[in-house]
Amino acid sequence: MIQYFKRNILTIGCLAFVCLLALTGEAAAQPGGASAPLIDLATQKTKNVFENVRTIIFIVGGFGLVAIAFLAIFGKIQWKWFAGLAVGLAILAAAGAVVRYATGAKEVDFKDTFSASGI
Repeated sequence: MIQYFKRNILTIGCLAFVCLLALTGEAAAQPGGASAPLIDLATQKTKNVFENVRTIIFIVGGFGLVAIAFLAIFGKIQWKWFAGLAVGLAILAAAGAVVRYATGAKEVDFKDTFSASGI
């Protein structure tokens, strides 16, 4: 393993540098070097990533629920797997409300799955 790093140190260093440049994006171009806009930008990007990943997980989880229910009906797997996936998706759906409750914030710019339901 050490031989691998010795032979490829330049490649690993260049890859790390390219990843650093790709991930900094707009954050390095903040005027004045103030830390508040940088934190706001990082918070906004984290929210966007979470919301987009949550959408993908809901789609894959929906197909998974159908497949697991079908297999559970015919006795190929146990029903507790179905229940576990359903509870996990419910927890993911309520994640925005849990964060809002835990932080005590009244107004959080965080899209919640339950906000469109009118509850």
